[in-house]
Amino acid sequence: MTRPARRRFRGDHDPVTFDFAPMVDIVLLLLIFFFLTSTLGARQNALPLDLPRASSSVQETPDLPVVSVNRAGQVFLNGQATTLGTLGAQLRPLAAASGGVVGLRADERGSYGTVVGVMDEIKKAGGTRLALGTQTGRDGGAAP
Repeated sequence: MTRPARRRFRGDHDPVTFDFAPMVDIVLLLLIFFFLTSTLGARQNALPLDLPRASSSVQETPDLPVVSVNRAGQVFLNGQATTLGTLGAQLRPLAAASGGVVGLRADERGSYGTVVGVMDEIKKAGGTRLALGTQTGRDGGAAP
């Protein structure tokens, strides 16, 4: 004699639980990631430069590579210290990605010779157009 198959009903299962801890961890990691990536563009202006003033300027474009020269003649690429000798190699892929447009920010009381050397390295690295950083009027809003 055969036994009839026993059917399982919904009430026979163990209760289903959902653990929210891994989901909260992932959401917090995403928030941290977005906070860090959103502040990277602001670091380009973190260098204390006295930019020359101009009566008109254009808003800063965050996707451009920016080369900065401070009053002491130190060279920075996107806020990271570099040397004039290694600038060309570091800038080459960034200039190609931006279509040849490179931002140049230099302290108005800095070394003119260093700025000319930087401009030469930008040209060698494939930079075809320069976006010069200036301040407008009294408010000090900086462009590239």
